[in-house]
Amino acid sequence: MSEISDFEARITAALERIGRAVAVAEERAEAATEAASDAPVGGIASEAAEAEIARLHDALEEEKTVNSQLEERVKAIHDRQESHVAALEEEVEVLRRQLMDHDREMQKLRHVNTQLRDNNAALRAANAEGVGDAGLIDAGLHAEVEALRVARESDVTELDAILTELRAVVSRHGVEVTDAGPEQSPREEY
Repeated sequence: MSEISDFEARITAALERIGRAVAVAEERAEAATEAASDAPVGGIASEAAEAEIARLHDALEEEKTVNSQLEERVKAIHDRQESHVAALEEEVEVLRRQLMDHDREMQKLRHVNTQLRDNNAALRAANAEGVGDAGLIDAGLHAEVEALRVARESDVTELDAILTELRAVVSRHGVEVTDAGPEQSPREEY
């Protein structure tokens, strides 16, 4: 039972402290409202505060403008970078195709040259024996014509690569480039 009376005493003391604190807070609030009502309206302090608020508002608007300009610049740079990357990717693809074409032509040329060497060795052997073989001569001529055809195709592939590069350089400088018509095409077949 003594515990209950101790709790009652402690609760009563706490309620008294709370009551005093509320009374002090009310007195301070009343004093603040009286002081605010006694202060002159539109005084120097409020004009300075309004001027500071206006200055800060102007600075904020200026920063918003600068920020939007920076965002536009970043977007323009990003767009330019994307178009540049796309152009570079396209150029790499063209160069890759040209390299593959050139490699294919070089493989053909190597193969034809090997045939030509073999046929010439056979012709030398036949001539050393004093026997002229018309079939070997015919095969040699066919191999030589094929070697010339493959060499010409290799040259045309190389010229196409050069023309592609020239067209790219000329188009970068604003000159319009048109493709050669069929009568001007270097790829005529024999």
